[in-house]
Amino acid sequence: MFVKRKKLQVIDGETLMDLRLEPTRFCVDTLLPQGVCMLSGAAKIGKSWMVLDWCVRIAKGEPVWNLSTHRGSVLYLALEDRMGRIQDRLNLLTDEVPGNTYFAVAAERLDSGLCDQIRDFVEDHPDIVLVAVDIFQQIRTSREDSSYANDYEDIGQLKALADELGITVLLVHHNRKMRDSDPLNNPSGTTGISGALDTILVLDRSKREEDCATLYCTGRDVPTRQLDLRMKSGDTCAWELLSDSLEQPEKCLPTEMEQLVDFVKEQGPYRGGNSQFTASFNAFAGTNFTAKALKQQMNRYRFLLEDMGVRFENRRSNGQRLLDISFSSPASDASDAENLGPVATLPASTCVPVRNP
Repeated sequence: MFVKRKKLQVIDGETLMDLRLEPTRFCVDTLLPQGVCMLSGAAKIGKSWMVLDWCVRIAKGEPVWNLSTHRGSVLYLALEDRMGRIQDRLNLLTDEVPGNTYFAVAAERLDSGLCDQIRDFVEDHPDIVLVAVDIFQQIRTSREDSSYANDYEDIGQLKALADELGITVLLVHHNRKMRDSDPLNNPSGTTGISGALDTILVLDRSKREEDCATLYCTGRDVPTRQLDLRMKSGDTCAWELLSDSLEQPEKCLPTEMEQLVDFVKEQGPYRGGNSQFTASFNAFAGTNFTAKALKQQMNRYRFLLEDMGVRFENRRSNGQRLLDISFSSPASDASDAENLGPVATLPASTCVPVRNP
């Protein structure tokens, strides 16, 4: 029987580079991105305290260790706990738990309907940003053996769900008994788990009686870093930050892109060839960009440029590369990028020779 093969859905590199794709959304900036993440550590080390604190802070929109959060509803599946224990921990962590923080102490497994349960919850709470599962073992597909393929499949189902719903799924997991010299290799299971994850966080404490620990982080959308932490003593059991190996870079435009903002403000809306625009900008700013290099910079800083009021679209027409660009005050409604208003024609006298891309 002949089976018609489904064609690959592909996109060419030039079109991909020019697409306005939303940046990865983080529920905790630079730490917990959209996708499937895992927090792993030894038993009774304080993982659940950490995740519970994160859930409350994200629901409130409060920072986590000086890192901004994306406020939204949160679902915490505390599958090893009872409501009384969760309540006791909340009373130690905070004096206010917002109404958009939701808890459950029972859920289906991956092979018996968990993904549909989460879909139903998100349908009822469309502002959800985080689903935390504590603990991963409780939802895994029931199997007699543990293999790379099985581990990868379980994580893959959750990754597909997170990507489908545009949320972060955070899995709490145990470390293996035999410690590795690289803490990021310590999560229990095969490398199928780490291979399928978007982000891995490993909480490591060399001596259980100590109140300090290190959180090791790496992933597809997060920088590799180490955060030195200490469990607060006294009336609360929250983890506090002592130091962070990652220096937070200030999000700012390079000088050339600041000049681009000034140029577009002065010249007004433009629709036309990339090369002519680049030549005019070079004459204005005293730079020596090629059309290709300028477009690359603009694509790289697209969303910071939009914050400054500059919106643009790259397109092709009759084989020619064209640019639509305009400026509107950041305070105004600039949501309609196609409505560029009157189009300016740059005077030929401002152009200088540049090499075509």
